[in-house]
Amino acid sequence: QVQLVESGGGLVHAGGSLRLSCAASERSVRDYYVSPFHIGWLRHAPGKAREFVAGINWRGLSAYYADSVKGRFTISRDTPKNVVYMEMNSLKPTDTAVYYCGAQDPWNNFDPRGSYDYWGQGTQVTVSS
Repeated sequence: QVQLVESGGGLVHAGGSLRLSCAASERSVRDYYVSPFHIGWLRHAPGKAREFVAGINWRGLSAYYADSVKGRFTISRDTPKNVVYMEMNSLKPTDTAVYYCGAQDPWNNFDPRGSYDYWGQGTQVTVSS
């Protein structure tokens, strides 16, 4: 019932920028429930384990980053539109990966490096040297 749709990936030269988007929606018979999920971005590079990149809680008041992207990536959200953005600057070849957005239900405390309840299909980011 929950759909996460990522967009914004692509090919960029080292030092360039990209903005990823994650649109979350829930189709539910529970009309009273509006779904501002906790959202995290994780990435999976070939031959490597999936790793946490950034996360933002459902209110948009708390953001979390992996050390490898601090100062280069910025996560934000447009809560009325239920869209989370990740601005990626100063990209490096080591940022090359498939980027996934994941969602955690908002009634639990956000655990950005924990497990996620829902996943998008992923978007490829390739940074050339």
